[in-house]
Amino acid sequence: MPIAERTPVLERTQPRPTPRASTRRRAGSTINRRTHPMWFLAPAFAILLVFFFLPTLFNFVYAFTDWSGFKASINPTGFDNFTQLASDGTLVRAVRITLVYAVLVAVFQNLFGFALAVLLERDNPLNRVARIFFLVPVLMSALAVGYIFQALLKPEGSLNGLIGAILGRTFDYAWLGDTTWSIVVVALIHSWKWMGLSMLIYLAGLKTIPEDILEASRIDGASRWRTFWVIKSPLLAPAVTFNVATALLGSMNGFDIVQATTGGGPARTTEILNIFIYRTFGQGLFAQATAMSLVLFLLVAFMAFPVIRTLRKREEIL
Repeated sequence: MPIAERTPVLERTQPRPTPRASTRRRAGSTINRRTHPMWFLAPAFAILLVFFFLPTLFNFVYAFTDWSGFKASINPTGFDNFTQLASDGTLVRAVRITLVYAVLVAVFQNLFGFALAVLLERDNPLNRVARIFFLVPVLMSALAVGYIFQALLKPEGSLNGLIGAILGRTFDYAWLGDTTWSIVVVALIHSWKWMGLSMLIYLAGLKTIPEDILEASRIDGASRWRTFWVIKSPLLAPAVTFNVATALLGSMNGFDIVQATTGGGPARTTEILNIFIYRTFGQGLFAQATAMSLVLFLLVAFMAFPVIRTLRKREEIL
């Protein structure tokens, strides 16, 4: 048969390619555009704009005015609010107490969380139940935790009664009334509330350590203690970064527990910056309170970035 006559037969016998893949991709993208349009994000962005970005913007504006509850007009004053707060020493004292409180909380919370994670690392029924109990304070209201500990730590409270029963005599120490140790006690209460979260993060870090690395260390004859400090601890660096950063930032923005336990006392030794802002705003000095909140915002920002960057570099070294 001639070639010219065979060609149509070959063309009829060969299947024609169907663009199923390209059609499926186009259909998928069309479905995604139809079912997940970008304007669905508009309500979330509107809430974020109204309740976060605009107040933050006005915070930078009103801090440089004489806004108060005793005047009808608002006039610009420049840096007068900041110089007044810095000159009488109240702002500097509140910033110092806030930094001390944040460091204490970061240390205590991570020590407690790390110790609990190591103790409860093994998966058994008892440890699972214990993990749940240590997570309960995280779910509780911070004000409720503060009021509970305020009742426990009174001179006539349950803690002094228990210590007195053990010692066989009356014990009436004012745990929240000592000007030297009250900041430490309040930091311990804050750490107790959030140590369950730190424990959870450290447990997640311990569970992600490859088992073959631990098996190799056991084959090499490393003891359990050396395996823990040489292998497990360096591999927990990301968990340490997260826990330290969240503990520092959370305690610097703390208010509930301090307000419920001491209210900033005794003698203003636990008056962190948010307590000071709350009192100043309650006195009608809105501009001064706004200036202090701006100082707190800048303090958190300038402290967060160096700490996180340092911990990130530590992760790379380890």
